[in-house]
Amino acid sequence: MEKAFSFFLLILLLLLHYVMACSAMTKTNITTDQLALLSLKSQIISDPSHFLDESWSPAISVCHWVGVTCGSRHQRVKSLNLSNMALIGRIPRELGNLSFLVSLDLGSNNFHGNFPQEMACLRRLKFIDLSVNNFSGKVPSLFGLLHHLQVLNLGNNSFTGSIPCSFSNISTLETLNLKFNSIEGQIPKVIGSLLKLRVLNLRGNNLTGSIPLSLSNASRLETLDISFNSLQGNIPEGIGNLHNINWLVIQANQITGPIPFTIFNNSRIEVIAFARNSLSGTLPNGLCNGLPKLKGLYLSTNKLRGHIPTSLSNCSQLQILSLPENEFDGPIHSEIGRLSNLQILGLRNNHFTGTFHLMHTITIVSYYFRILFYQH
Repeated sequence: MEKAFSFFLLILLLLLHYVMACSAMTKTNITTDQLALLSLKSQIISDPSHFLDESWSPAISVCHWVGVTCGSRHQRVKSLNLSNMALIGRIPRELGNLSFLVSLDLGSNNFHGNFPQEMACLRRLKFIDLSVNNFSGKVPSLFGLLHHLQVLNLGNNSFTGSIPCSFSNISTLETLNLKFNSIEGQIPKVIGSLLKLRVLNLRGNNLTGSIPLSLSNASRLETLDISFNSLQGNIPEGIGNLHNINWLVIQANQITGPIPFTIFNNSRIEVIAFARNSLSGTLPNGLCNGLPKLKGLYLSTNKLRGHIPTSLSNCSQLQILSLPENEFDGPIHSEIGRLSNLQILGLRNNHFTGTFHLMHTITIVSYYFRILFYQH
């Protein structure tokens, strides 16, 4: 109870701080928007294609500037898209004056420094893409105050610190992408309260702790990628109950224990990637009975054992089967030869016995010598 109260108090103080900051900023008309954008232009030290030099001029209506879209009703700046322009610079606090802004895309540039707290004033924002830049500092908790946000993409930056618990306040959030930063700490349990979340990508950070069971509450999840971290513990059984998931990637962590069999009963899943962990146990006999759309199964470099299930032939869409560096044994069943879409087969460094007979399947024979010992 005391912990919950402290969290509530922290959120309240942050909210008061940002309300006061936003109240101090002027929001009047299109001239305010123009001044905000000119302030951004003044912070850009390199514009190699001269997009802003030639277009962003007070002599031209701001609604006709490159990358700027105005709303038809209020004639205020509604969208700012400066992606892929090779711009170098910082984000000024004045950008928080774009009070009608709904979409902000600065992706694939070289913006750097901290993200100004005044951006919390942009309460209409639904889409933010700051990916592939060099923003630094802690992941801004201010995003938790943007209650209409649907897409938040901070991938491929230099953000540090932990994932703010304030993100749980964004009940409209559908995409949260924090991949390839230097984020530490645990995956907050409150992330599971984002019931509209469809994409959660935390790949390539320094996350520790276990996979929170609460993620199984995010029933609309379609993509879950938490690979290349330092996560430990088991895969929660509830992950198998995410019936909308089609991309489940937990590679290169320190996950132990068996794979929950519930995961193999998901009719929408296309990729299961658990390679480079310490998973143990066996595969279910009915492995592919409930996976009609499976295209990639990546289980290499674990401690999995037992036979390859004959039901594997029911994964008719399977293109990649990667099982190297495990403890599988027994025969390699000829049923694998029925996988007419199979392109890559990796089996090396296991304990298989017998002879591998696929001669009745022309598609597989054409790949036989090239891919039999492929490791992924």
